[in-house]
Amino acid sequence: MRIYASDRFVLPLPAGHRFPMLKYRLLRERVEQAGLAGAGGASEPPAVSDAELLRAHDAGYVHKVMRGELSPREQRRIGFPWSTEMVERSRRSAGATLAAARAALQQGVGVNLAGGTHHAFRDHGEGYCVFNDAAIAALTLQAEGLIKRALVLDCDVHQGNGTASILAADPSIFTFSIHAANNFPFRKEVSDLDVELADGTGDAEYLQALEHGVGRALSCAQPDVVIYLAGADPYEGDRLGRLELTRAGLEARDRMVFEWCAAASLPMVVTMAGGYGRCIEDTVDIHFNSVRLAHEILAR
Repeated sequence: MRIYASDRFVLPLPAGHRFPMLKYRLLRERVEQAGLAGAGGASEPPAVSDAELLRAHDAGYVHKVMRGELSPREQRRIGFPWSTEMVERSRRSAGATLAAARAALQQGVGVNLAGGTHHAFRDHGEGYCVFNDAAIAALTLQAEGLIKRALVLDCDVHQGNGTASILAADPSIFTFSIHAANNFPFRKEVSDLDVELADGTGDAEYLQALEHGVGRALSCAQPDVVIYLAGADPYEGDRLGRLELTRAGLEARDRMVFEWCAAASLPMVVTMAGGYGRCIEDTVDIHFNSVRLAHEILAR
């Protein structure tokens, strides 16, 4: 199982914005200490190329990001200020998902210890997302003739609005999102299959909805690869979640997804997506368990 980490590319952020970045370093350390990344540790991903970015994003938007020409409003919408480090980190994070996708086709599973930047649209970023790594990876694998069809299986607590928008007219990539109905983004896009949940939804109701949704998504998508956003933010202790899943419920979620895909012999790309626990160790534990289960169930 190949694991990729881009946390060494650090963003110069104000103190109040550093929490989302800190979890990635702590997660890499935990994964490496457990030996899940092998003797050499997590691999440093290559940056995506301009050509790969342009498969999912408009040339004008890519140009503005690269040249530092995003307006103050566009930067606020993303959630952190422009910097050369932001550009490099965003390219490396998307590159990690693409590298993990290539590894998955060879080894059954590949993991990005970041990624899941599903709020990035074709022509703008938002919600801490600059480039849409899932769309870039799926479209690049198709362009290279490695796959024909893909499934983006989004279990972050927030709808994958950017992914749904970018891929709306593409019948070869199926988008599935299970999320809190009343949470960000407040203007939803239309995925191929959306499962909306009420505030306070707990383990049993969530897992029942997920089982039905994943079965339907796999049947409709007939994918050659699955890109999974294993968000930690449906957790009951998450500051931005609005759902009430326990750690056991999130582990059952991951196990269900991995076992469905293993039974169908589907290569899986696992990305971490969101997680904003009141206690950062909770978020790291949940992400770590996703990686551990991927190794246990999918690695070959």
